[in-house]
Amino acid sequence: MFANCKAGERKSEVSLKDALKGKFLIGVAMNADQITGKDTAGVRLIKQHFNSITPENCMKSEVLQPQEGKFDFTLADQYVDFGQKNKMFIVGHTLIWHSQAPKWFFVDKDGKDVSREVLIERMKKHIYTVVGRYKGRVNGWDVVNEAIEDDGSFRKSKFYQIIGEDYIRLAFQFAHEADPKAELYYNDYSMSKKEKRDAVVTMVKNLQSQGVKIDGIGMQGHMTMDFPTLDEEEKSIIAFSETGVKVMITELDLTVLPSPGSKVSADVALSYEYRKQLNPYPDGLPDSVAQAAHDRYAALFKLFLKHADKIERVTMWGLTDGQSWRNNWPIPGRTDYPLLFDRNYQPKPIVETIIKEAKAIK
Repeated sequence: MFANCKAGERKSEVSLKDALKGKFLIGVAMNADQITGKDTAGVRLIKQHFNSITPENCMKSEVLQPQEGKFDFTLADQYVDFGQKNKMFIVGHTLIWHSQAPKWFFVDKDGKDVSREVLIERMKKHIYTVVGRYKGRVNGWDVVNEAIEDDGSFRKSKFYQIIGEDYIRLAFQFAHEADPKAELYYNDYSMSKKEKRDAVVTMVKNLQSQGVKIDGIGMQGHMTMDFPTLDEEEKSIIAFSETGVKVMITELDLTVLPSPGSKVSADVALSYEYRKQLNPYPDGLPDSVAQAAHDRYAALFKLFLKHADKIERVTMWGLTDGQSWRNNWPIPGRTDYPLLFDRNYQPKPIVETIIKEAKAIK
């Protein structure tokens, strides 16, 4: 259907962002090659189809502040410049996350855990410096990422162990002080699970009761062919919306590969050894699997469009299949097909399907 186009060439006269105008923003996570302009085909596609961007890695704390007090904003500056130049809704990702944080953040010179006061001060300095630098330029921040376990309990991260659950409130407070006008979000995966849903609703209400500014909840969309169910996803969209904050579908991708374990999760710490039988499609998807993936995506976007009055943004976690983290997680070296554009930068049929579904809604 799209085989005769050159990489990144326009095929559809209507773009995703045009079709979805008035429904919700359509975003994409940008990698380093796209931010610097090296991936010219990718940049063309991003400009054509998307009106919101999120940085894949360049704003994570281990990148921005690899050593205490030594910040590197090289790539982050280019990312924000790209967003402003192209009139995108710019998301900052992510301020406080237990993963991809520099080791020094939690320890003293002897390698022992720092005190509560020291960690709070380090959090404050990091957030003030980063958010302050982009004040008035970054539209919204993923302030806290993945603080709740799937069973609804608080993740026992170093932030939690040293500070307690209050670190969440403090992170939002510091971000608001650094840029009072920026939107502030909580972002997490497996948000369709009831225990997690209920815990996040409780957490948001607790923050609101303390007068803390929280503007939105990001429901990470790391989907499989059977998780989450549309029913549970819908329940979470409604429940989160009823707290009065904006709802966003973030980090959306869809794996078609078999899971190596029983745990359905997007925990980056999970890792399994490569086995050939767990990489069944190294040379391309059979038509039946490609069709099933198309239908799954179509059903998800139909649900998102049904609740367009509640959903502010849907962000894809990457542009093309070849650039997706799914190829190496949780098993390095697999070949996956999780995004809307293939390895040759061509739109899959699902792109036209989304456009038609969106245009059919008045």
